[in-house]
Amino acid sequence: MSDVLLRAEGINKSFGAVIALQDVSMEVPRGEITGLVGDNGAGKSTLIKIISGVLSPDAGSIEFEGARANFASPGHARAHGVETVYQDLALVGNLTVWGNVYLGRELTHGPRFMHILDKRAMFSNARDMLTRFVQYVPPVDESVELLSGGQRQIVAIARAGAWGSKLILMDEPTAALGVAETKAVEEVILGLRGQGLTVLVISHNLDQIFRITSRIWVLRRGRIIGQRETKRTPPDEIVSMITGAASTTRSG
Repeated sequence: MSDVLLRAEGINKSFGAVIALQDVSMEVPRGEITGLVGDNGAGKSTLIKIISGVLSPDAGSIEFEGARANFASPGHARAHGVETVYQDLALVGNLTVWGNVYLGRELTHGPRFMHILDKRAMFSNARDMLTRFVQYVPPVDESVELLSGGQRQIVAIARAGAWGSKLILMDEPTAALGVAETKAVEEVILGLRGQGLTVLVISHNLDQIFRITSRIWVLRRGRIIGQRETKRTPPDEIVSMITGAASTTRSG
């Protein structure tokens, strides 16, 4: 694949006697939505946590934009333009939408060392930032706990898009959402790609993976089984790779 944004090489990770990842190598092309699939316990979330700096690999390396970049922390990853949307969304329910957008990045003004929050600027900026990715932005002065599940997911994804200048990692972005909310979230994800961002998404929903991705990587029992080009691959082939009925590593 040409123009690779992120490359994982020989990643290994164990938790005591449990081997979570074994010699995992994969690539994420720039400007595409790439899917990462596998059964429960395959190692998908562990790999995402290593890429995003939550965990350190026992062996192997991460390259980002052609340079070695084993991120030491999520903050280190964010500084390089990598944002992550986890299943729990990392939203604070009793904060407003704009408060969540600027969580950990608060704007201040006034005399030095006073740290007076610039609420007006954050309110205005948050609305503009989310509008880049969302056609119908939830009220930015609304508490997140009052939003629907789909609206919360949209805020989390749009927030990542607003701050992540290069790569967005997503772990089950539409879990437990209804059909209409899933469609709305998928439109936001496609909007990220339309804005030139790169997305790596974990999902158990293979219909979704086939709707939004251009390439699929399959993990099984901590190992990469192979990768396929989405439009050239039937769903049954991906299922057989996940379950172990197929073990070939042919590239699609």
